Amino acid sequence: MKKTICILAGARPNFVKVSPLVRAIDHHAEAECLLVYAGSPDDPTLEPSLFDDLQMPRPQFFLGVNSTSLNEITSQVMAAFDRFLDEHAVDVVIVVDDLASTMAAAIVTKKRGIRLAHLVAGTRSFNINMPKEINRLVIDALSDYLFTAGVRSTGVATREQSENSQTYMVGNILMDTLRFNHGRLKKPDISPLGDVLDSQRYLVFTLNRKALIADTENLSKMLSAMAASAGDMPIIAPLRGSASQVFCDIKAKDSDRFDNLLVINSLSYLEFGWLTAHAAGVITDSGNVAEEATFNGVPCITLNNYTEHQETVSVGSNVLVGEDAGKLGEAVKNMVNGEWKKCALPDRWDGRTAERILQILLQ
Repeated sequence: MKKTICILAGARPNFVKVSPLVRAIDHHAEAECLLVYAGSPDDPTLEPSLFDDLQMPRPQFFLGVNSTSLNEITSQVMAAFDRFLDEHAVDVVIVVDDLASTMAAAIVTKKRGIRLAHLVAGTRSFNINMPKEINRLVIDALSDYLFTAGVRSTGVATREQSENSQTYMVGNILMDTLRFNHGRLKKPDISPLGDVLDSQRYLVFTLNRKALIADTENLSKMLSAMAASAGDMPIIAPLRGSASQVFCDIKAKDSDRFDNLLVINSLSYLEFGWLTAHAAGVITDSGNVAEEATFNGVPCITLNNYTEHQETVSVGSNVLVGEDAGKLGEAVKNMVNGEWKKCALPDRWDGRTAERILQILLQ
């Protein structure tokens, strides 16, 4: 009899991580996958090309939750996922990362006595004032399977695990996705930048974190330092929503100072992957983008004081500068001048994480 494995994705980045696991389950005779998305089918972040790029099916089920309030998201996902489990018998639920929707699904799963697995467990900022930190603590405490990506997160998960849980260092599942798609990356068609892309003498900038976007005064200082330190090297910024608007507003106030900052429309998964893989450097506030940079051996600057994946700093190509314009400027100078630390791939970034997870779940 097949084991039914339910995967709950709470936001677009979750699909990038679960795609290898969905494929592994779909190709195994003893398992079947129910893929659930917390949002709605018309979510604008789920562009039509996403699932084709990732070579995975669209979710079969949508909970239809649409809110910006973390408490509302939690309550709505709990109610909707509870109804879903009324209608579908599952053997195990896999939740991903540290979103409010992830925590909500974890609580409902355990209340029903269903086995719970946390993908990318043991990540910590050790800042209890961060909502995501609370989510991480709750999810890990409830999980029966703690699937970790690295040595540091494995140590955290092992220390905190309950009597009924087990910690497994399965590796970084994002690397499964990157390895699977490496030969399928697609050069973006950005007509004014054709020669720039071919030269690989450009930087890529991404911006997503709400707190960083909200502090426009400091963000302006950081952008100014970044632009000045980059000199003649273009900085390409594929941005979405509020990040794009704030970025353009800052640039419009002093366009001469930011003439090497080029805002473009957001790219498909394969196009963005090509752009970052061929860049001279990446500047980001995203942990996933920093992990991809380490995989590609591309210098990376993270606009944060911590990272949940410390191996990107200790072994990989990532450097943390916080939200300090001065530190950012110095790091960009080093990046442009080719003065960067040596880096390597961390342990178990081998593209076999999904295989390990499925073997454990089917034991």
